[in-house]
Amino acid sequence: MAKTRVSYEYSEAEDKSIRLGLFLIVFGILSLFILAFCLLSPTLQNMQSKPVNCTVISVQKVEEMFECVFNCGVDCKGTSLYPCLQVFVNNSESNSRALLHFDEQQLVLNPKCSYVPKCERDNQKNKEKVLVWQDFWIYNVSSQSFTCFFNQQRRPDDVLWKRSLDENVLLHCILWPMVSLLLGTLIVLLTICARSLAVRAEAIQKRKFS
Repeated sequence: MAKTRVSYEYSEAEDKSIRLGLFLIVFGILSLFILAFCLLSPTLQNMQSKPVNCTVISVQKVEEMFECVFNCGVDCKGTSLYPCLQVFVNNSESNSRALLHFDEQQLVLNPKCSYVPKCERDNQKNKEKVLVWQDFWIYNVSSQSFTCFFNQQRRPDDVLWKRSLDENVLLHCILWPMVSLLLGTLIVLLTICARSLAVRAEAIQKRKFS
């Protein structure tokens, strides 16, 4: 009776291990598809932007004000205004004037401006943040050459100062789903091997006592 109970508990533990392994395999496959759809494609497109040398041509603040959305609590949000800063540069690839953007996210958020500040409720704070960047490009960078990112096919009139999506994002998109997939596969294989060895050992033991 005791032997039957031990055998049943052992089989239940094996079943749990197999279920865990299958869960990790399914999770890894689904994660790979989801991350590939959400991040992998934009990252590959972003990596097509090649580094070039840029030089500031002009820095100006246009009259038009733009709205941004701020959060002030769980159920509190609203809109405020920020001025539009435009930094025009000459890039060494096309040797033409282009509008500089902080990164690709801000380019999508506002293609007319070079910098979109983190939104504050107070318009004056938004203005001060933009003025800090205006002073940075006028006094710190000025006519110095710096590295920017340019894509002739997708954005011939824009350049990026930074790339928020790069090889590290691509690595994580593939690494963690693959780790889950391999770990799940390893658990299933080890459980099956352990079950097979236990069956063989039991068969050998029966032969000895028969």
